[in-house]
Amino acid sequence: MTEALLSVRGLSKHFSLRGGLFAREVERVHAVNGVSFDLAPGETLGVVGESGCGKSTTGRCILRLIEPSGGQVLFDGKDVTRLEGEELRALRREMQIIFQDPFASLNPRHTVRGIVGEALIIHGLARTGKEIDDEVARLLEIVGLRADHMHRYPHEFSGGQRQRIGIARALAVRPRLIVCDEPVSALDVSVQAQVINLLEDLQEQFGLSYLFIAHDLSVVEHISDRVAVMYLGRVVEIASARALYDHPRHPYTEALLASVPIPDPSIKRRRITLKGDVPNPIKPPSGCHFHTRCPVAQPRCAQEAPELRSDAEGNAVACHFPL
Repeated sequence: MTEALLSVRGLSKHFSLRGGLFAREVERVHAVNGVSFDLAPGETLGVVGESGCGKSTTGRCILRLIEPSGGQVLFDGKDVTRLEGEELRALRREMQIIFQDPFASLNPRHTVRGIVGEALIIHGLARTGKEIDDEVARLLEIVGLRADHMHRYPHEFSGGQRQRIGIARALAVRPRLIVCDEPVSALDVSVQAQVINLLEDLQEQFGLSYLFIAHDLSVVEHISDRVAVMYLGRVVEIASARALYDHPRHPYTEALLASVPIPDPSIKRRRITLKGDVPNPIKPPSGCHFHTRCPVAQPRCAQEAPELRSDAEGNAVACHFPL
């Protein structure tokens, strides 16, 4: 693997639940617990897992939209968690986000020109009205919209068009990394394909790196070079998309893939039903967090948390008894 653009090491995020007369911490939610991975320039790393596993929190901690509780986030060698003021502001040009809900992520009081052009003004990329108009028009045409759309408001667009506006806003500051936080989950299936194809074209055109967070495993397989699987705040497996989908090594990954419907009724596949529910992140299980639901769990799994161990090809699994 080439030198990483983004290196995450031991990233954690705990949310305090407070109560009582003095609002003291009474419990703590372990949303992200020791997440580590690398992302190369021009690469797409998919992040999958059940709702509440910490995918979105991980992405937002990397961007410092949420302050991490611990760990390191190295972007191009700089520790993002230690930057403040102008240094952090300058780095935000390099890292952007596309939000999940195109209906909630755009300010309904602003025109598209104001939404996309705001970042140009903040970062000094356009100073005159004409420069803003020209750049917003260029960005809108890049994402498949018309230049005259800049004078409209978000409510005048469909969901797919709004997400294109969100993509144009992310591109405005010419970033190298974009966190895609479930960017197509709120869209119709036909529109999803259009947005995914647009993201792939933009990646090739501008050399972008994507951290692609999603629920839909088929979408992740299509767009990702590598895939990280999260369970209850931890990465349990990370591998190339082909290796992970063809030969999952962690029991949780196998169960996830087995749950994906196959459109061909003639193809039979063994269904894997996990016992129990996802544990409470306030009091996660000891040892391997998955051992309470794992079909191959052994006594050791309840006592020791497995480390993420890599093979010669760079694929890694956190399991005492991988498949």
